[in-house]
Amino acid sequence: MRPCSLACCAMPGSTRSARRRWRARGAVALIRAHAGQVDRVVLAGGDGTMNAAAPALLESGLPFGIIPMGTANDLARTLGIPEDPAAAARIAAGGRLHAIDLGLANDVPFFNVASIGFGVDLTQALTRDAKRRWGKLGYLVAALRVLARLRPFTAEVSCGGRVLRSRTVHIAVGNGRHYGGGMTVGEDARIDDGRLQVFSLEVASFWRLLLLLPSLRRGDHGRWQEVMTAAGQELEIRTRRRRAVNTDGEITTRTPVRFRLLRGAVQVFVPEDAPAEMAGISGPPRAG
Repeated sequence: MRPCSLACCAMPGSTRSARRRWRARGAVALIRAHAGQVDRVVLAGGDGTMNAAAPALLESGLPFGIIPMGTANDLARTLGIPEDPAAAARIAAGGRLHAIDLGLANDVPFFNVASIGFGVDLTQALTRDAKRRWGKLGYLVAALRVLARLRPFTAEVSCGGRVLRSRTVHIAVGNGRHYGGGMTVGEDARIDDGRLQVFSLEVASFWRLLLLLPSLRRGDHGRWQEVMTAAGQELEIRTRRRRAVNTDGEITTRTPVRFRLLRGAVQVFVPEDAPAEMAGISGPPRAG
C-alpha cells in the first residue's frame, strides 16, 4: 500500500486574506506535488483548510481524512468525525470511504454553506483573536454585534424554473448539514443527498431574527413564515448591487452568483459506525 500524505495547513499571517492565500497555496501545492505517490490526503485544520484543499482534491481524485483543528469544524461535525485528534486520525487511517457532494459558487467549491448578507457580515466581524479567545462562543458574540446594524436587501433567486423575489437580511445555500459553528441548514439536510438547500430570512426586525436563532440551530427555521426556502441542483442569485459571497467562512466571490452541485464529487473517510441521521449523511453508506 502506498503511504499516506499528511497536509497540515496552519494559518500564519496577520490578516484574513493573507491566511486564506497561504492556506490555498499550501494545501493545493502539497496535494499536487504528492498526488502520484500517496493513497489519501489527511487535512488537519478547520473548515477554511478543507475549503482551500477542495480544488486539488477534485483534481487529484484522492480520498481525504479530516483531523478537526479549527473553531467550528462544521464539516467534521456533519460527517460524525470526533474532535479528539487521535480518534480522528484513526478514522483518517482506517475509516469507511463515503462519497459526498460539493457545491460550486461561481465555480468556487464549498462543502458546507455559501451565504450573502448576515453570513458575510459575520465573517468580517469574527476576528481570529475572538475565535482564539472565545472559541465557538465567539460566533455568538460576533453575531450579536452584527445583528444590531443589519439592513435588508433585495435579491432574486432563480431555481427550478421559478424566480423568487426576496427582501432579506440573509440568504444561505447549503450543501452540507452544519455551518457557522453549530447552525443547521435544514431538518433533512445531508451532504450526499444530491441537492442544494436554499433559505432566505425575510425578517422585519432585529427581535424577530433573535427569536429565529434557536430554530436556525435546530434546522427547523423553514417552518417560519418569514423564511423562504427552495432546493435544487442549480440556481442563481442576483442582487441590485454587487454583494460579497461567503463560502465555508471565506469571502470568495460576488453576486450575481451561479450555484451548481457536483454529486458524489469527493470521497472522505468517516467512522465505521457513524449513524447517518446524526452524521449528516444519507441512508446506507456508498463508496465512490
